[in-house]
Amino acid sequence: MRIEESFKCDRPIGAAVTPFSTDNSPPGNDSSGDTVSLDDLLAPPLNFSMVDYGVYRSGFPDYANFPFLRTLGLRSIIYLCPEPYPVANAEFLKANGIRLFQFGIEGSKEPFVNIPEDSIREALEVVLDEKNRPLLIHCKRGKHRTGCLVGCLRKLQKWCLTSIFDEYQRYAADKARVSDQRFIELFDVSSLKELSTPVAISKCQ
Repeated sequence: MRIEESFKCDRPIGAAVTPFSTDNSPPGNDSSGDTVSLDDLLAPPLNFSMVDYGVYRSGFPDYANFPFLRTLGLRSIIYLCPEPYPVANAEFLKANGIRLFQFGIEGSKEPFVNIPEDSIREALEVVLDEKNRPLLIHCKRGKHRTGCLVGCLRKLQKWCLTSIFDEYQRYAADKARVSDQRFIELFDVSSLKELSTPVAISKCQ
């Protein structure tokens, strides 16, 4: 089931943000003698990467990642976990006018787990709607649930399975699941083709 929350702010969506100065001095050793604060540093979330133009993926962002996320000018976040969004993260979304789409997909270490196809399909519809971009897709570690959603997007982009699985395994590493890859292989993208918009990346090795 999709849960949507909208937050408003005075800053125009997508407006450029410069959370740091142009001083190239090393952190904590600037010429003024002042210590650089956490808000001056740009640290991407775990497993962060660009998926396509205006589409990013990562693990769960925390406070240290907020300055970096501001530079992306996000309009939306797709959250793939069933747990409530943390208060600090929700406040960050509200302050930056970012819309939250939650798809509560249970995480499991079991080798045979049913991935909800309807939730993946609804999440893909959000990704394909250009009005929601730039957007960030994330779960807990940015491996399995995020990997399944991105893998299904790649099928829509006409990537061959070899390249899709290579990308999935690059993030899942030794935690790669056969059940995830099987789900991606069998996922039917035909009903989404009418919703699809031109994509920037096409790949087959």
